[in-house]
Amino acid sequence: MILSRRALNRALLERQLLLRRSKMSVTDAIEHLVGMQAQVPTDPYIALSSRLVGFRADELAKLITDRGAVRTGLMRATVHLVTARDALAMRPVIASVYERLFLSARGDVGVPTFASRLSGVDMEALLRAGRKSLDESPRTAAELRQILKKRWPTVDAEALAAAVHFSLPLVQVPPRGVWGASGQARHTSLEAWLGTKKDLAHDATPDELILRYLRAFGPATVADARIWSRLAGLREVFERLRPRLRTFRDEEGRELFDVRDGPLPDPDTPAPPRFLPQYDNIFLSHEDRSRVVSDDVRWSQREVMVGRFGTVLVDGFIAATWKTTRKDGTVSLRVESVVPLSKRDKEAVAAEGERLLAFTDPEVSHQVNVVQATKSTAGPARTRTRAIRKPGVTLGRARKKEA
Repeated sequence: MILSRRALNRALLERQLLLRRSKMSVTDAIEHLVGMQAQVPTDPYIALSSRLVGFRADELAKLITDRGAVRTGLMRATVHLVTARDALAMRPVIASVYERLFLSARGDVGVPTFASRLSGVDMEALLRAGRKSLDESPRTAAELRQILKKRWPTVDAEALAAAVHFSLPLVQVPPRGVWGASGQARHTSLEAWLGTKKDLAHDATPDELILRYLRAFGPATVADARIWSRLAGLREVFERLRPRLRTFRDEEGRELFDVRDGPLPDPDTPAPPRFLPQYDNIFLSHEDRSRVVSDDVRWSQREVMVGRFGTVLVDGFIAATWKTTRKDGTVSLRVESVVPLSKRDKEAVAAEGERLLAFTDPEVSHQVNVVQATKSTAGPARTRTRAIRKPGVTLGRARKKEA
């Protein structure tokens, strides 16, 4: 059976709770999604507000401060928000990713790798010292460097600290990651944060993690799962799992794997507008992103990172970017299309934008400005706006400036 791009899109949206908001608890949703991209501390809050009915920021904030959820390095060696039990189960599986990356990581371009800078250092002693220091008190990377440098004064301090960060399961502790709060990234070990009775799982095989990936992101290729996780050797894992899976082909003829009960909605199922944060795993978890990005949109996640904007799904595909600004007691949301939008789509996006602001800034005045591109653009265009004003909402037309 061949699955079209729209079929894959609707399957992804259904599994990612983006076709309709779910009544799941925050804990259940985070586990269903196999964690949430979280290097921007507020991103999981925005992502959950688009996925859950009646989600409140204090629900997640309390889960983090009560240590029911943690911010820790996992898939792709990036910060994810996961439940405490998932952190304990998933870190041993992902440890090989960190081990492999440590051998090639170097910090600055053109300098020797961290591993080569630690030639002759007793790594077991280094990791014991690092764990002891971080378990005594959560510390920033700079503080850890200073402490380790006293023990190994002739060794590069950046490499010493990097070895600890790559090799030990660490968590970023509150107030970082708490809505409305701020703080430097301070780390302690996962075991120390969760308590001495909480131990890491002993099973490092990726089979269960891959099944969970397919439930949340499938149907998917082996390459898709590799992009999501950065795990090596996944072809063998999929072949081992094949008797438990069903398979399809995409329009390019690639083999897609899926759990047997994975939902496959009708490709024509309506998909309402949804606002996504700067980083969201639906954009980061497949080698072929065409299931969420139309052919007209050419910018990459790198451009998202540099531009620091969120994205908007329209009819299930990324069709606009968004940013908020705050001034004089008013929060303004600017939505800028990257593909042409109909008037009906613009109005639906504006309404969803109002809902976003009601979540992020419930106590202040709101202004939503939807700026329509005249043609498909390669990325967020510099614009001038001719606006048609409505109460609290602007529906405008943007023209790409001539160079």
